[in-house]
Amino acid sequence: MNIDSPQKILVTGGAGFIGSHLCEHFVQKGYQVVCLDNFSTGYLHNIKHLLDSPNFKLIEGDIRNFETCTDAAQQVDFVLHHAALGSVPRSIANPVTTNEVNVSGFLNMLTAAKNQGAKRFVYASSSSVYGDSPTLPKIEEHLGSALSPYAVSKLTGELYAQVFSKTYGLETIGLRYFNVFGPRQDPNGAYAAVIPKFIKLLLNGESPVVNGDGSSSRDFTFVKNVVKVNELAILSKNQAAVNSIFNVACGQQNTINQLINLLHKELLVFNQDIKLQKTIYQEMRTGDIPHSLASIEKANKLLDYNPEINFESGIALTVKWFSEIYVKSISTI
Repeated sequence: MNIDSPQKILVTGGAGFIGSHLCEHFVQKGYQVVCLDNFSTGYLHNIKHLLDSPNFKLIEGDIRNFETCTDAAQQVDFVLHHAALGSVPRSIANPVTTNEVNVSGFLNMLTAAKNQGAKRFVYASSSSVYGDSPTLPKIEEHLGSALSPYAVSKLTGELYAQVFSKTYGLETIGLRYFNVFGPRQDPNGAYAAVIPKFIKLLLNGESPVVNGDGSSSRDFTFVKNVVKVNELAILSKNQAAVNSIFNVACGQQNTINQLINLLHKELLVFNQDIKLQKTIYQEMRTGDIPHSLASIEKANKLLDYNPEINFESGIALTVKWFSEIYVKSISTI
């Protein structure tokens, strides 16, 4: 997918886990990339290798500031909006800040993109919007009731995007991510995602702690699949795909216990002498859903999306990356 002439992309949250992969990919593709990040959850080391590129510009700023959003969106062809406060537990602990970033910040960025004449606004939503819907696999048009402030904030963003499409003619595409994982994902802190957190614990000879009995399941999605679907979203000429929302996943269901067993297997490939500790089980957390599995039929049909890296291959690549970092310096992960 080569471009005829350099185009300009704004990646909000570009120093974060997913955002840094997007920045890296599009710089390599020859796009002019602007990264906007306030470094609240992103890290400079994620994009340090891009700083000397003439195709890359870093703006340190917060999407809660409308002037910052306006400045970042100047002469931008596409916006890939990934700046957000993730985590269901974080939103339950602090719903106000989650709303300020994920709703007010989203609206600021959406408005700036519209005012500055961006061609298309592609944004990260979440599988959390399916809430208490028991239906599996999850289909884009069938939602349940939200179970957390985070879910509400992401659903609100989807509604705002739909309104901007209808009212102002701004092309939007929403991507509902299902449990994205991969290199550079932060394993530290109270709100760390389960895969990097478990890898770090196991590398340190500590026990992973599971909420529930481990039978809960997720549609784990390797980050390179997410990068691919973002590229498909900005390049799509299919008008049926524009102003729509898509699941982004592998269409593959795995339990937490299956995840831990696979992590054990891949870590032993890295180091046969590693001492893997037994898993500790505790009560389920408020707001967590028991099972998640995506239908990716719509994304396949309208965006030509097919996951290139499945769960097992993604785990192998992720364990390898973290293991290599671990050898260099445990403090860096």
